[in-house]
Order: sequence, then C-alpha cells, then structure tokens
Amino acid sequence: MKIEQVDWEHPDAAALRARQRAEIAERYGTPDSEPGAAPSAADTAVFLVAYEDGGAAVGCGGLRRLDEVTGEVKRMYVVPSRRGSGVAPRILRELEEWAAGRGWAALRLETGDGQPDAVRFYTRSGYERIPNFGAYAGVESSWCFERRLGPRGGG
Repeated sequence: MKIEQVDWEHPDAAALRARQRAEIAERYGTPDSEPGAAPSAADTAVFLVAYEDGGAAVGCGGLRRLDEVTGEVKRMYVVPSRRGSGVAPRILRELEEWAAGRGWAALRLETGDGQPDAVRFYTRSGYERIPNFGAYAGVESSWCFERRLGPRGGG
C-alpha cells in the first residue's frame, strides 16, 4: 500500500469522498447530516489517498486548518472491504506527521453518535473526547475528539 498527497479535485479523492458521504447519509437517514461548512479545495490543507499495490484507491483523509496550531481531520474513509486491514491508521498517522511537521500542536475531529466504529478507532488512536467545538457546539449527535501532537505526530 502507498499513500499519496493529491489535489482535492483528484478523481480518486472525489470518488472516495462521495462513497463516504453516501455511507454517512445511509447511517443517519439524511443526505446532509454535517453541521457547519463542508470541507472544500479552498480550506483543505492536505488530502491523502491510500492505494493498494494494484493501484485501487482504498481510503482517504484530509486536514482543514482551524487556527495557527490546530487542524481538523476531515473525510476519513476506508472502503468496507479494507476496513480492519491497517489502512485507516496509516492515513491518520500520515496526517498527524504532516500536521506536526508544520508546527500544528493538535488535531481535532467530529464524528457522530451513529458511528461507534469511528469512535472506537479514534479512541484507540489516542484521541480524547472534548467539548464540541465550532459548528458542532450544541449539536447533541456530534462527538468531538482531540489529540495533542508531539514532534513527529506522537502524543
């Protein structure tokens, strides 16, 4: 597996994001369950796509800058057939290293109460539940997490 930094508009990135949004819509029963502004090319600092050795795109994730030292993990997704294979931890680790390399001190994220698998993944990855921030404040179904970054993405 290899992980590549790609443009937001890259066809593989767009296809994976569309699959992620479709899965979220199915889980929550609504086509747009995201509080606040959706990420875009204009506000996404980096976007990564994971590829199998055969070239198939199997996962993605990106970062949006919140302030000078904090970023937000956005659009983390792994195709169902590759879940549990280590793709998600590799993408997240690469995002953390990218952020730490630019002096960011923490990464935050929002997931929902309908995604217990995501909650388990982020908790296992060192993220701790925090009060909801930004557009997620006051949204009962949103669960927010944060991880402080060390020199190389460690905590």
